[in-house]
This record gives sequence, C-alpha cells and structure tokens, in this order.
Amino acid sequence: MRETPRAEPPQPRPHRAEAHTAGASCSGTPHRSDGRPPHTPRGARQPGPPGRPGTTPPVPGRPALFSALVALAVVTWQVLVHGPLARLDERVSRSLVDTVPRWLSELASDLGNLTVALPVLAAAMAYAVFRGRRRQALSAGLAMASVPLLVVPLKEWTARPGPLEPWAHGYYPSGHTATAMVAYFGAAWLVSRRLVPVAAVLTAVTGTGLVLRGFHWPLDVVASGCLGFLILGISSASPRSGRSRRRSSSRTPTG
Repeated sequence: MRETPRAEPPQPRPHRAEAHTAGASCSGTPHRSDGRPPHTPRGARQPGPPGRPGTTPPVPGRPALFSALVALAVVTWQVLVHGPLARLDERVSRSLVDTVPRWLSELASDLGNLTVALPVLAAAMAYAVFRGRRRQALSAGLAMASVPLLVVPLKEWTARPGPLEPWAHGYYPSGHTATAMVAYFGAAWLVSRRLVPVAAVLTAVTGTGLVLRGFHWPLDVVASGCLGFLILGISSASPRSGRSRRRSSSRTPTG
C-alpha cells in the first residue's frame, strides 16, 4: 500500500514580492512607492522654505508675490500713460466721492494716519520683544520704515493729480493705505494670527474712506495694497528663512 506523500512546505514566490514592491526604490515595503516609513513623527517634519506650503505660520508664496508685483507694474504703467484703466478709474472715482457723509469718510481715512497706525504697531512690537521675539519685532519695524522709502519716489515719479485737487501732484500710490496695511497686518503678525481679519477690515476701511472722501483715486489704493502685500511678504519670510537654516544646520551630524 502506497504511503501518502507528505505535504511540502510552501516555497517563496519571487514574483509575488516583486508585485508588492513595484515602484519602490529597493525598499521592500509593500504598497509604498516612495520607501518612506508608514508613519512620520510630527517632530521630524521639516517646514518648507519661506513662501511655500509647509511654512508655519504661512507667508505669501512666491507666485502670489510675483502676481502682486505684476499688478503694481500694470497699474503704474496705466497711470503714467493715462491709459484706459486710469480713465475708467477717474470715472468711477467721480461717481463715488461724497456718497457718504464727509465726517464718516474722513474718520475712516484717518486710520491710515501715522498718529493712529504707528502706535498700534509700536505696542505690538513691544509685546513681541517682551515675549522674546526680537527678530520679528525688528522685521515689522523695518517693514514700516520701508513704506515712505518706496511710496515717496513713486509719488514723485508718477506725479498724479488728486481727484479734488487737479493742480496738486503726488497722489499715486496712497501712503495712508500702505501705512495702514503694513502697521495693522504687522501688529497682527506679532500678536496673534487671529487678528489678521481685523487688520484686513481696518485696511479696507482706510482705503474706502480715502476714495469716498476724494483724497485718492481707487487705483491709488489698489497699488498701495499690492505694495503693502510685497512688503509684508518679504518681511515675514526673512526671519523664518534664517531660523530654518539654523534648524537644518543643528540637525546636521558631525563626525
């Protein structure tokens, strides 16, 4: 009587292993195409470079800053050549001036005065220094100092007359709008990111008041918004790039 053959142990099948590791870089990890461990510890995650996703807190990215620069250049060109955009801007402005009581539009435009905006930023800088964030406070102060250095030459170069004072020149861009934007957003950046919507509202109210009162054309305010965006984006990215470099150097093994 013939004996029943014993069952042979299962043999490894190379083609099955290859199917699981297809696309992996010699990692041997099933269903992983990049060879990374299945769970990345939070502490090991590196922030992205400034202006790109991954930066904490987020700052304007390079495409956004480039778009703001292009918009500022196009608006400035239209103002210089008195193009169709500038002519439309003048028609819109004439239809908006004095559509609200003057005391209200003047109150809104006063939010861009240095006597109002600068103390807000100074208080936020003092708070940041108290919390040990001296570099961020210095960056916000330099951003505010750069406003007149950029606005004044643009005013002299464009020499745009005002809506209510055509004999006067130097209305483009709006210094009040740029001052309000850099001061209020800078203060929010130093104190709490939850205050960013408040900074946006204060800046928008300032620009709207300037247009409704006839102190500036709408494009003056738009150009200052682009300029303020560029200033804030560059100033908020600089301290974080330095800190990212220090972190990467501290993690580099020595031997």
